[in-house]
Amino acid sequence: MLEISNSVSLADWEIELSAIRAMGNGGQRVNKVATAIHLRFDINRSTLPTIYKERLLASKDSRISKEGVIIIKAQSFRTQEMNKEDALTRLKAFIQSVMVVQKSRRATKPTKGSVQRRLASKANRKEVKQSRKKVQF
Repeated sequence: MLEISNSVSLADWEIELSAIRAMGNGGQRVNKVATAIHLRFDINRSTLPTIYKERLLASKDSRISKEGVIIIKAQSFRTQEMNKEDALTRLKAFIQSVMVVQKSRRATKPTKGSVQRRLASKANRKEVKQSRKKVQF
């Protein structure tokens, strides 16, 4: 069972974990041991509340397929257990990040003082550059 929040949790049957061979440089065990984890989570089939499902499906993340399945591949650790923990942690973080409400941006104007300072520095720069020109007689 994966706890997302105090009231939301995912059952074990909702998350499909499969072991695959990790990509990358070779070694003594590279062709024998399947240490990487491939996690699949079907959003539509899950028991998540509808607000979670809507926000997950609306997000434009590359980890979500067209069918509404979250696919996470964890292969950064050498053991299968640690990669499994990593995949579950990343799934939990992803679901939690969707529920964070972004602060709305309000357009602001620069202050009069900052506008005057900017224009004064531009005028000063203009004078410096003009003083470098060749003098015309």
